[in-house]
Amino acid sequence: MKKFKFFAVFFSLSAAVLAQNNPSKPKQEGHTDQSKFRQMYDLMATPNMYRTASGAPGPEYYQQRADYKIDIELDDKNARLSGVETITYTNNAKESLDYLWIQLDQNYFAKTSKSPLVKSERIDPAISTGAFSRIYMEEKFDGGFKIDYVKDALGQPVSYTVNETMMRINLKTPLAKGEKFVCTIKWWYNIGNYMVDGGRSGYEQFPDGNRLYVLAQFFPRMAVYNDVEGWQNMQFWGQGEFALPFGNYEVNITVPSDHIMEATGVLQNKAEVYTPAQMQRYLLAEKTFDKPVVIATQQEAVEREKGRSDKKKIWRFKAENVRDFGISTSRKFILDAMAVQLGGKNVMATSIYPKEGNPLWEQYSTRIVAHTLKSYSSHTFDYPYPKAVSVNAQDQGMEYPMICWNFGRPDEKGVTSDRTKYGMMGVIVHEVGHNFFPMIVNSDERQWTWMDEGLNTFLEYLAEIEWESTFPVDRGPAKLIVPYMSGEQAWLEPIMSNSEAIKQFGNNAYGKPAAGLNILRETIMGRELFDYAFKTYANRWKFKHPTPEDFFRTMEDASGVDLDWFWRGWFYTTDYNDIGVKEVKQFYVSNEEPSSYKAQETTRRNRFRNSGPKVYMVDSASADFKPEMNKTFEVKEVKTLDEYITANFNEEEKSKLESPKYFYQVTFDKPGGLVMPLLVEITFEDGTTENHKFPAQIWLKNDKEASRVFATKKIIKKIKVDPKEETADVDTSNNSWPKEEVKSKFEQ
Repeated sequence: MKKFKFFAVFFSLSAAVLAQNNPSKPKQEGHTDQSKFRQMYDLMATPNMYRTASGAPGPEYYQQRADYKIDIELDDKNARLSGVETITYTNNAKESLDYLWIQLDQNYFAKTSKSPLVKSERIDPAISTGAFSRIYMEEKFDGGFKIDYVKDALGQPVSYTVNETMMRINLKTPLAKGEKFVCTIKWWYNIGNYMVDGGRSGYEQFPDGNRLYVLAQFFPRMAVYNDVEGWQNMQFWGQGEFALPFGNYEVNITVPSDHIMEATGVLQNKAEVYTPAQMQRYLLAEKTFDKPVVIATQQEAVEREKGRSDKKKIWRFKAENVRDFGISTSRKFILDAMAVQLGGKNVMATSIYPKEGNPLWEQYSTRIVAHTLKSYSSHTFDYPYPKAVSVNAQDQGMEYPMICWNFGRPDEKGVTSDRTKYGMMGVIVHEVGHNFFPMIVNSDERQWTWMDEGLNTFLEYLAEIEWESTFPVDRGPAKLIVPYMSGEQAWLEPIMSNSEAIKQFGNNAYGKPAAGLNILRETIMGRELFDYAFKTYANRWKFKHPTPEDFFRTMEDASGVDLDWFWRGWFYTTDYNDIGVKEVKQFYVSNEEPSSYKAQETTRRNRFRNSGPKVYMVDSASADFKPEMNKTFEVKEVKTLDEYITANFNEEEKSKLESPKYFYQVTFDKPGGLVMPLLVEITFEDGTTENHKFPAQIWLKNDKEASRVFATKKIIKKIKVDPKEETADVDTSNNSWPKEEVKSKFEQ
């Protein structure tokens, strides 16, 4: 026996050695891991001491600071803005800086701007005479910055180089960590009519000769320097918005004395610019929480419109820890406000608008501002700034710290359609909401538009349905993004694309990220886990500069949910979701072994299922199916099963056993490349329904098909995938069994 055992071991080892020396050839070529669930190391930046693997700022995280003192004057007659600003820039990076970059976004409108040259053009078959004149005949508007000088703290000239929309400050000596650089810039530019020339700021011309100004990007602004890419000095081509550092602002604004104004920050000289009556109304507004108080009335605005004062007035504002500054001023403005209590302090919700905005604006604007602050605060953090202002600027929708421009007015007869009303309310929610993203959670809009627009659109959707459950939302629910995701692939880009590269800007940067977050909250993670993680992200990165990886990692880290598969598919590809019912088989229980049955080899994994007496499951479509099997299953009719239950369960335990009557094997297929949870609704013969939710990991081992067995007490009449349209399934024609006839759009 001993010799035999030795021989057996020797033979085994010899076989192993031979197998290693003569490996069998695989039937196919090898391949890299193409699983939709593979880790994201190939796509995300490596964590470091600046930004940790958890998605939180690291112990070495830093950010630069830029403080401003600005004096500007509006020349209303010539539509020109001039100013002098002093910038104090603090270097908090460990490395020294050889130069500084400043943004000159107004140069987008300079005569020499290259921005118009990158746009594809074609001749329209018909064009208005005004447009034809502007395009082909008139001298081009010149709205670029004119820099009079740049001086240092001692009044000495500073060397600088202008490159289109960026200006490099050439430092004499490197700026070391902790050091400050102070410079003063004097500049001016022509303000454009944004209704004609376009843009995010400018003026609106009214028939009576008055103008309504919305002023932004109006001063040279420091660019961001950070640990991710150094200087963010990408040119401003018009689509990708802004990346800016935080700082404190002192801004003095000289305008005609009959103007009413709002701006970023706290007004320092109310008693000098308001009438005594307006001051009393403002003090009342600070204590009124249920409705707006009109501070500058429509009657006062009408009187101001008639005059053209040559006198001037200075409005003085201070703002702390903001990344930008916006101003709106006009003699046409009505102003109202109310208080909102948030986090133990009062915030002023404010609106300014011309009489052309009434009665719509006086009825809704400030109330929707207040609602937005409450809604967003509940999902992120208490709004930290002292006010939020909504400005009625026709054909506009743009945001700045504490102030934003919003379109929407009644028609010439004073009639407001539902479309206008809800459109105006929606844009106010959206633009006020931008105070949170990106004005406080300060992402880089020049690179990643979705990080502010997408997150904000998601929160806008929540705020809208909290205002009114039947609010006619246009983005947020998964089903609304289906037309985009099912479109021609040549016109699609992944969400993770640079702002300037996106063709369908609204769908890609607003709609798809918002729908994705809604799917995460409602279908994949659940509200409790999602809301906690989303709040964690918002609080970790408020008043800081997050990247996409910081968001992705925080959402996983704070929830304990693996989402690599979701980020990879939804954000990094243009894959679409399409899940259907491929096949349904009904099985019947039998005592007899079918002729087609082949016993499986017993392994450690299946030994429980394989050992002992058998119960046989016969497919109704197989040759082994007999007509007498076509009946409700009863345990006592299957001898081996009845004996097992009798031997292993007492009467009390038997009463708790399930008693399925029917058995179905359902195969689901996934023609779409996107991974999604499998949502199934079963309708029984009596009309009752049962819902099943299988995690996305059901596709982990087989990305094309997955089968599930449903043991039921009632006959299944219908099976439907994604019955509530939660997963952006682009083709619902394969979602039902039996197959449903899909109505054409005309029939619908």
